[in-house]
Amino acid sequence: MTADSVWGPVQQDMADVLAGHPDDVPAVVDQLTKLQDVLLRVPPLLGSNPLADFNKLYLTITTSVLERLYAGRFADPAFLSRLDVEFAARYFDALRQWSDMSAGCPRAWSVLFHRIPGPDARPLPSAAAGVNAHINFDLPFALVTTFDHLGSDPCDGSDQHHDYLQINAIFAESIPGLRRGFLEKWQLIIDMMNGDLDDWWQGELVEYTRNVAWRNSQKLWAVRHDLKALGRERERLDCTAEAFGKLLMSPMGAVLQ
Repeated sequence: MTADSVWGPVQQDMADVLAGHPDDVPAVVDQLTKLQDVLLRVPPLLGSNPLADFNKLYLTITTSVLERLYAGRFADPAFLSRLDVEFAARYFDALRQWSDMSAGCPRAWSVLFHRIPGPDARPLPSAAAGVNAHINFDLPFALVTTFDHLGSDPCDGSDQHHDYLQINAIFAESIPGLRRGFLEKWQLIIDMMNGDLDDWWQGELVEYTRNVAWRNSQKLWAVRHDLKALGRERERLDCTAEAFGKLLMSPMGAVLQ
């Protein structure tokens, strides 16, 4: 698979978007918005591009984070802003590596990227596969880089930890609307019959996954100066996220829809 076969006629547009390196949250939102426009024009699936399904969710969550930053809702806005930037950088880096056919592209992301040219994938499992790669693989490393930059530690109960947990609330508020936007009419009827059950368990899953990512960041923090140990942890997290991503993108993942 070549980069051209992935992006086709929007190859240059994609290159232009990925040339940016956002250094604050408004710039991250801007780059995600531009990326969404390009992803919706990638052939042959166009608007059904599975990566666009994830990017739409990511843009919604990041916009909500920015609104809370403007509203002064975080105890340590410098931490949340830096984390948001470091977190997004890993997603954009993975896209650049995929575009360049680099062997360094994380396998956790490759699972979703491989589906860009088709066959068509259901929107909700596609978005979930992106969330899996971004939280289970990217987030622990983004946390370590953020704490290292700010000169503090990932301690439970700290202001930074409380701010980190606020993002769970953003997911909980956003999941119902986002999830229903991925459903077809007949699925909306079933969803209505289920009441709030689907929203509840998916919110619980996100909260659990982000708690695991925090724990993994503490493990990485402890070995951050040991390159061999850090490499082993990177391999472990990448393999775990890859396996879960394959499950989400398999026919079994259709139960999410």
